[in-house]
Amino acid sequence: MLDRISSTVAESLEVKRRYFAEHAEEVAHAARIIADSFGTGGKLLLCGNGGSAADAQHVAGEFVNQFLLKGRRALPALALATDGGVLTCIANDTGFEKVFARQLEAFGARGDVLLAITTSGNSPNIIAAAEQAHRQELQVIGLLGRDGGHLRARCDLALVVPSNDTQRIQETHNLIGHVICDLVEQMLFNHA
Repeated sequence: MLDRISSTVAESLEVKRRYFAEHAEEVAHAARIIADSFGTGGKLLLCGNGGSAADAQHVAGEFVNQFLLKGRRALPALALATDGGVLTCIANDTGFEKVFARQLEAFGARGDVLLAITTSGNSPNIIAAAEQAHRQELQVIGLLGRDGGHLRARCDLALVVPSNDTQRIQETHNLIGHVICDLVEQMLFNHA
């Protein structure tokens, strides 16, 4: 068992190390896009399915409440997978593919940012959300895995974790989310 634990931890650390060695500037760019939106009165909308929905909620919570800077003002971030009534209404009446696109139509505005999270890059409802975001002139940041899938081409900025292991992708997405939260706070409140 200890060997298995050691192997799992080593694999996770290596995927993260390799990702940030090759893509740190892209993560900083994503943070700048989000900070600029917040700074001009925009908001961050986030979507994902399953574990990625949980990641979206996690990041939204860090922005609305606080991350490392205690006492800062709340930042407008909204995870689109949290309202069960809205989700089931759209899924039932319009189709599950539209559960995020319809919410973007309702809540998104020019100057906002969509953070679209999918480990495969091929989730139809996330792709539909990105397409809706572009129609409304939102910037789209993709938090993706594998080769980025079909969503990659629909992103203004694609943060792609080049792994085929969903667990390692999700673990790296979590760290990327935390790094972005930290950088945005620094940019907005410590003028980094």
